[in-house]
Amino acid sequence: MGINPFETLPEVPALTVTSRAVADGEALAPRQVSAMARPDDGGDALPDLAWSGAPEGTKSFAITCYDPDAPTMSGFWHFAAFNIPADTTSIPEGAVVLGDRSGFPEAATILRNDGGLQGFVGSAPPPGHGDHRYYFVVHALDVETLDIDETASPARLGFMMFGSTLARGHVMGTFGH
Repeated sequence: MGINPFETLPEVPALTVTSRAVADGEALAPRQVSAMARPDDGGDALPDLAWSGAPEGTKSFAITCYDPDAPTMSGFWHFAAFNIPADTTSIPEGAVVLGDRSGFPEAATILRNDGGLQGFVGSAPPPGHGDHRYYFVVHALDVETLDIDETASPARLGFMMFGSTLARGHVMGTFGH
């Protein structure tokens, strides 16, 4: 498959990230697929995520979902959120569905994804493009808040996290037509 999305990032200690909805390396469930790709059962629901092993000095978290296999020069950001309080160690499945963030920490900021929508957009690779990888990544940060406007891009978030990331971990699901 395509590029390794972590190869340009500095090495940091690993967080343990788990999900009941996403088995690492396995196909995503319909709830994590876009309703555009599967109109009958796609859910555009952020999967549940739980994490542990945050190092001392962690003051907040960020969560991203990235598809490095999208047919673009820059992949595709499906989700990006930051300023998640340090005492948060999990989110339930469906905490964010397009237009509804009621299960997500109130203090967190959710950016627009590469589809232009604020929230999570499920997987939707072009038909015949093969399997894509979806990296759900939790980042432990050494700052309580990042001063980023909610209209910023997920790439901007990545740049702003660069020097503040203490640890990161991920779970990766796949989907294709």
